[in-house]
Amino acid sequence: MSQTPELVVKDLRVAVEGKEILKGLNLEVKKGEIHALMGPNGSGKSTFANTLMGHPRYQVTSGEILFKGESILELEADERSRAGLFMAFQYPVAIPGVTVANFLRSALNARLAPPDANGAGAMPQKRGIAPKEFRAMLREKMALLRMDESFATRYLNDGFSGGEKKRAEILQMAILKPEIAIMDETDSGLDIDALRIVSEGVNALAGPELGVLVITHYQRILNYIKPHFVHVMVDGRISVSGGPELALELETRGYDWVRDVREAEAL
Repeated sequence: MSQTPELVVKDLRVAVEGKEILKGLNLEVKKGEIHALMGPNGSGKSTFANTLMGHPRYQVTSGEILFKGESILELEADERSRAGLFMAFQYPVAIPGVTVANFLRSALNARLAPPDANGAGAMPQKRGIAPKEFRAMLREKMALLRMDESFATRYLNDGFSGGEKKRAEILQMAILKPEIAIMDETDSGLDIDALRIVSEGVNALAGPELGVLVITHYQRILNYIKPHFVHVMVDGRISVSGGPELALELETRGYDWVRDVREAEAL
């Protein structure tokens, strides 16, 4: 594992339409680590994920987000992606008329585009990655994820099942090779078989060059993706952190005891 964290979040406070949602959140993620962020509904987990990727609806009122030692608060979402951040969405959007392969090639060209004079990513050159090279890469990643090659010719998420949408997200992650991947409730809406397949894809990509933040409400995905660290968010802050055993404790005890810890600390 790397010595310095690629992603550092310091005392992050975020408001949506004037209401504070994140209330001083701190977190560090290194490449090679898998972190699970858990918490009850409404605790701020998805707000945190969207803030990391620069969604304009979420206003950072104070605190800092550092990626590879540099603040990314002023960067747009596409610039954060080019820098090496990635988010797998809870509800991926369908794009009829655009095949999975064409979408992935365009996304990769944007990821590989050299920075412009201002440090932001420039528009990719017209040709980008050679079609033959891309097809070979796509076949390799689909084989790694045990996906049928016909998947690449379908329109992105158009008519996909919940499991297929999430697998398309994992394939995108495999092609773009981010340094930190944020998975926002990827297990949402998946049956056990789809959950296992998606988890196997994540495990196939995990390694020393990738840090993963798995955001989830339930412990079940952690039966398949084994985290190094588990964090519990309550009321916009991380209240408790620990190892994988913490997720099992939440499974048996629920979240009320974490709220009790928070209230006791506030006294």
